[in-house]
Amino acid sequence: MNSMKMVTALLLALCAAGCAPSFDAAAESGKLAQRDADWSSVSFEGKDIDKIVSYWSDDAHVLQPGLPPIDGKTAIRAFVAASLKIPGFKIHWVSDKPVLSPDGKMAYVLSKVETTAPGANGSLQSTHGRSVTVWRRDEDGIWRCVVDISNDAPAAA
Repeated sequence: MNSMKMVTALLLALCAAGCAPSFDAAAESGKLAQRDADWSSVSFEGKDIDKIVSYWSDDAHVLQPGLPPIDGKTAIRAFVAASLKIPGFKIHWVSDKPVLSPDGKMAYVLSKVETTAPGANGSLQSTHGRSVTVWRRDEDGIWRCVVDISNDAPAAA
């Protein structure tokens, strides 16, 4: 092989290596799935506002049905605190497997959500919804939710 072909082959090999993911997709998917499940558990317990809020990034956006956007951790913290003051309020979700971006820096997760709160007559009622959360793996390697969108599930046919 002449030197030009060897250099070309070497450059192609280096490019291929450089284009390969620099993360373990299965491991990151598992980490994110566990983080999401932990967040659901902490939220359901409803005892530690700071811990619940820690799963969102500082620049996160929460979009809930019938409410204006809730932007940033300070506003999200106020929203969570107000929610937890509602007598009987509970929230729990079960998520599908995370879908990671090719570079492993972003992901989304679809979930089924159950929320319990007093209904119009004052008795506790559970509603079912769906959500999509968009996650970012920050420089410290921790997955944080950057966009949290929920909506009501359609009534069963």
